Amino acid sequence: MSDHGHSPQEIAERIGAPVGRGVLRDAVYGAIDGAVTTFAIVAGVAGAGLSPFIIVILGLANVLADGFSMAAAAYSGTKAQQDNYRRIRKIEEEHIKSYPRGEWLEVREILAKKGLTDRILDEATDAVTQDKERWINMMMEGEYGMGGIDPHPLPAALTTFFSFLVAGMIPLLPFIFKLDSAFTVSAWMTMASFFAIGALKSRWSLSPWWRSAFETLLIGGAAAALAYGVGSLFNV
Repeated sequence: MSDHGHSPQEIAERIGAPVGRGVLRDAVYGAIDGAVTTFAIVAGVAGAGLSPFIIVILGLANVLADGFSMAAAAYSGTKAQQDNYRRIRKIEEEHIKSYPRGEWLEVREILAKKGLTDRILDEATDAVTQDKERWINMMMEGEYGMGGIDPHPLPAALTTFFSFLVAGMIPLLPFIFKLDSAFTVSAWMTMASFFAIGALKSRWSLSPWWRSAFETLLIGGAAAALAYGVGSLFNV
């Protein structure tokens, strides 16, 4: 767990500029999906008994096309969230203008849920609603559960694409370099990447690193085994 200072200045700076969600989710999602989907193709094609050249071609096509598709989805999804935030914020602005008493009561209810009562509750409500921006922010968080700190669409898309690209290339390397027993080496390298991704993401959780690592390894291994099994059905 990261430590931080608690002097008045440090508290003011930290609370005044929260770091937000960041791009951690996009990095982990892209890396796991890149490794899983590329090795799924490798396993499926290998299970069907096709040549290493076909494996490389299909794998590269997946890394580029699926990676770009995921990046585009991350961009569009993040932008849609921001557009929706702005839309609801505009609605709240109109409500405050048209129904100030009703919106005042909503702020009061939000603060009451936080434990404020009686005169302190009314005074706190008055303090919040004296500033329009503070009022709207309170409504966005308290009524809709929407904070204003999210990554911009472009960093989310780029993070997703590059993490997908890096992890997705790992299963292909033994075939690109024409190693002996390429599929076996690819399988071990991919399992190692699943394990490493899981261990790395445990840094941002309370789970032990080994539990996160084996959980990711299990998920990725199950996807790879399924793909290999399906490909084996066409090995005639």
